[in-house]
Amino acid sequence: MAAARTYLDHASTSPLRPVARYAMVDWLRRDSGGEVGDPARIHAEGMTARVAVEQAREQVAAWLGVRPREVVLTSGATESIAAACFGARARDPGHPHMVAGAVEHSAVRQWVARGPHTEVGVDATGRVDPDDLLAALRPDTAMVHLQWANHEVATRQPVAEVAARCREQGVLLHVDAAQAGTEAPQATAAGADVVSLSGHKLGAPGGTGVMVVRRGVRLSPLLVGGDQERARRAGMENVAAVVGFGAVAEEMAATGAGEARRLRGLTDRIRAWAGAAEGVAVLGDPTGCVPHLVCLGLEEVEPQPVLLGLDQRGVAVHSGSSCSSEAFEPSPVLAAMGADAERSLRLSVGWSNTTEEVDSALGLLDEVLADLRALRRGRR
Repeated sequence: MAAARTYLDHASTSPLRPVARYAMVDWLRRDSGGEVGDPARIHAEGMTARVAVEQAREQVAAWLGVRPREVVLTSGATESIAAACFGARARDPGHPHMVAGAVEHSAVRQWVARGPHTEVGVDATGRVDPDDLLAALRPDTAMVHLQWANHEVATRQPVAEVAARCREQGVLLHVDAAQAGTEAPQATAAGADVVSLSGHKLGAPGGTGVMVVRRGVRLSPLLVGGDQERARRAGMENVAAVVGFGAVAEEMAATGAGEARRLRGLTDRIRAWAGAAEGVAVLGDPTGCVPHLVCLGLEEVEPQPVLLGLDQRGVAVHSGSSCSSEAFEPSPVLAAMGADAERSLRLSVGWSNTTEEVDSALGLLDEVLADLRALRRGRR
């Protein structure tokens, strides 16, 4: 029997929650019996699927504190971000300019860079100054982008203040809330016009997400070819996955506050360990941050051998230096903060983690760092 592993990379994707698995299996059993069909059809099979989709939409909307009609079901935050960027520019070609912070996720930065844009710097914790962001507005600005919290260092952004000021200026604000986690309802309540979320980072099935579009906001659709999602996103919904996402949202509505406190306790243990460890620093804002993520700056050692050493010991973490495993490149987020962009480690916890797991992983991290530093010093 394989030894149990400790998974501390929930910020990348979170294991499927049992409530989602049960809901999906129940639905797939019905589907395999030929009881369900295309939710866009008006026969009995199609209407059965439509009821399931709309029930899930209502579950997600209830958790997020928005109207069901404001919820557009997508394949994840990446698609939602693309739809927001494309839709804002396409609805008024005379307003192609966009403003974004230098620490936005690449899914935002790469779309913004497809047209005229202004990138705004951040302070040493990774936070954007609202005055700097609003000063970048131009007469042809279509949209401002501001993430709820940074995907590498966990720092929250001043979304509510920026939302109010963008509203005064008549400019759309999009919030990438993929790393909001248990704080997703706060992100949707902050006053943004569009909010992007992924389901899989919450323990919902992969390929699920939402774009919350405030009532009255009109965006040209990215995906065309059908009238699904009230003509805002063409293509047949992935009904089984949507049902799973709805079940997770319902669970989060009931337990999210308690889960946030528990996750904060786990990351507090990581920060306490870092405060006593040799050559380790916590990056980002230590208090104004989401509860599930910690970024550690490392002295003397590269992140790749740390990742491999932990993986060999049964612990999965991520380096903050890249959004992919194919290439370890300097982090634009850390570079924008003025930190070492090549030596960091990201630990992120979620619904499946325990205190014992985190403590054990930190002990193993002590071992790996000690071995690597001894090897490095022995070569001098």
